[in-house]
Amino acid sequence: MKTIDVMVVDDSAVVRKVVGAVLESAPGIRLLHAVSDPLLAIERMKQAWPDVILLDVEMPRMDGITFLRKIMAERPTPVVICSTLTEKGAETTMAALAAGAVSIITKPKLGLKDFLSESAEELIGAVRAASQVNVRRLAARVPAAPVPVPAKLNADAVLPAAPESRALLRTTERVVAIGTSTGGTLALEEVLTALPRVTPGIVIVQHMPEKFTAAFADRLNGLCQIEVREARHGDRVLPGRALIAPGGKHMLLRRDGANYHVDVIDGPLVNRHRPSVDVLFRSVAKHAGANALGIIMTGMGDDGAAGLLEMRKAGARTVAQDEDSCVVYGMPKEAVKRGGVEKSVPLKAIDREIVQQLGVR
Repeated sequence: MKTIDVMVVDDSAVVRKVVGAVLESAPGIRLLHAVSDPLLAIERMKQAWPDVILLDVEMPRMDGITFLRKIMAERPTPVVICSTLTEKGAETTMAALAAGAVSIITKPKLGLKDFLSESAEELIGAVRAASQVNVRRLAARVPAAPVPVPAKLNADAVLPAAPESRALLRTTERVVAIGTSTGGTLALEEVLTALPRVTPGIVIVQHMPEKFTAAFADRLNGLCQIEVREARHGDRVLPGRALIAPGGKHMLLRRDGANYHVDVIDGPLVNRHRPSVDVLFRSVAKHAGANALGIIMTGMGDDGAAGLLEMRKAGARTVAQDEDSCVVYGMPKEAVKRGGVEKSVPLKAIDREIVQQLGVR
């Protein structure tokens, strides 16, 4: 299998040294370049072009976002952003994601060397995921040896499954549950900005680190007709509102009479994620059943595949983003394979599926 060539662009010598060592220790990954700023990166890329770029956003001479936009315009390449875990950094990182970056790796201001060493698995996983991105989709939008990983928990670790015999009567309240990961930030923007002001209530899990989901929600809220915000414990799911699960927390749907609310809770990593799409989908299957629409979109791995099947068995309609429009056709592919998908549609058709949910009786 082809070796993944990676370039690191970061003005911190410590980051370059530690990240380089982590990458070179991973089977099937090669550190191609490690440079301190985008102008040096441009010169090195004339000699050899990387498969994946790990990019800081705040650097001298040229900032990471300007460099990212240049790359996406000239030769789209999967970019993973290495960003400091701060509110200010989150705002800058949202601009990078909007410019075409596929995912985020966070780094603290202090204890950087120990943090990066301890987060080697996350870093390597992000690089492998980025290497599988559909570069043609990146352009349209502006398997190596395995690495040891911890046991992967499923949604049982947070929420027991509903009895298969359980069936919920339809009500006038509708819920749309969306799960996505790699490539999902731009995909969600395309879907949510196309929605009219009156839509069913929407609950979303986008795999994203803590602190970044609030900035992401705020950005979408400024672009959309509907209200978009980071979910808070006890928030009501209302028509015309989309709630995004906070990074580092699970989000579950619950039903109070005819109304739906969300619970935002701690818990273990599920499918190596927190928030987990499977946890959200399972709660929707239990508490909304046939009143729900489940949508699984672009992303690496299988988080959400089991939960979407539970939703379908509970009477919900289920939709997957089709392969051609996905940046990474991982999560939808697994959901289709397990039988949880009623139909697959292009990204540009997902907003229509959501609006049609208003008329389901």
